[in-house]
Amino acid sequence: MKSWSSPALPDLPGESGPLHLFDTASDALREVRPEGPARMYVCGITPYDATHLGHAATYVTFDLANRALRAAGHAVAYVQNTTDVDDPLLERAARDGVDWRELAASEIRLFHEDMTALRVLAPDHYVGVVETMPQHVATVTALVDSGAAYPLEVDAAEAATDGVRDIYLDLSKQPSFGEVSHWSREQMMSVFAERGGDPDRSGKRDPLDPLLWRGARKGEPSWEGGEIGDGRPGWHIECTTIALNLLHDGFDIQGGGTDLIFPHHEMSAVQAAALTGRTPFAQLYAHQGMVGYDGEKMSKSKGNLVRVSDLRRDGVDPMAIRLVLLAQHFRTDWEYTDALLKQAAERLERWRAVVASGRGADAAPVVAAVRAHLADDLHSERALDVIDDWAARSLDAPENGAAVAEVRDAVDTLLGVRL
Repeated sequence: MKSWSSPALPDLPGESGPLHLFDTASDALREVRPEGPARMYVCGITPYDATHLGHAATYVTFDLANRALRAAGHAVAYVQNTTDVDDPLLERAARDGVDWRELAASEIRLFHEDMTALRVLAPDHYVGVVETMPQHVATVTALVDSGAAYPLEVDAAEAATDGVRDIYLDLSKQPSFGEVSHWSREQMMSVFAERGGDPDRSGKRDPLDPLLWRGARKGEPSWEGGEIGDGRPGWHIECTTIALNLLHDGFDIQGGGTDLIFPHHEMSAVQAAALTGRTPFAQLYAHQGMVGYDGEKMSKSKGNLVRVSDLRRDGVDPMAIRLVLLAQHFRTDWEYTDALLKQAAERLERWRAVVASGRGADAAPVVAAVRAHLADDLHSERALDVIDDWAARSLDAPENGAAVAEVRDAVDTLLGVRL
């Protein structure tokens, strides 16, 4: 699947220090130590509605990680998926009376427009589930053949209507289960159903066993599955397959929101271990905090969305939107307000006025500080304070086109803000 186009970035003199990120799995700040290109996988959207600020926060965060790795001298191999067939997409298409494929395609186009406007570097591989269906069939088949997975046992009446070929991973055979989240069983059960699980499904060996393959149902899209039967993959196995095929196990960074820690990232990792016999799936798990609005987590299911495309249509500069996101540390939960957007727009205006004036304080310590803050767990909010301070000092500085250009380019290359 074609991705969007990346912006051209100015070259900066010097090099940043190594990137350190807080790792959910080890509950510690750790250095990212790539062997060869840095390999990063970030879970993508299910395209049944437009990009909201919660989505944008995640993709801007891992855009910062991408930029910080490049600034430290690493090539980056970045993979992002899109779940272009799944229950929420099918339900929304049925509700609106449109073809699910057309809905997915239109929302993916809008997502690409939003990412382009926000100056997010495009992934090297932007991968849909539908286009990789044979790979998912091969993955589930291998798990069944190895004995790690099982077809659901149902009676004849249920088989006629409810898909006798549903296939699940047997967690009892996977000793690595729990190594990503370290959650208790009680914690897992408390969110499993609301996050796409089916703990009450009759015939499962364990309520937490994840669905690998949903057998074909009348009125639902399905694909040929060979020995596992026709159907379509479960949500978690899609990321397992795509990441293993493109990045291989032990890749450097797995990224997403904190709502993916369990079950999605936990299940993706344990499925990979069942396939390869090795851990870890990813060396480091970094998670974006939740964005709220009107007192609740911003989500499609709640409908309390602030959409990037709506803000853009209202004439908001995308760089102001990006500055709203950069003003929050990525691991902190926060709530969007119109006041935050106003502050970001004013900050953008101040910075642009200084650049236009040609007056600039010394750039070298400013650029070094921005590099250091990003290398330290992507503290973008501290980096913005550094630029604020430089802009204030530059008001009384002499004309210095070189310093202005160096700071302007650093803001673009490191923070993704075009002045």
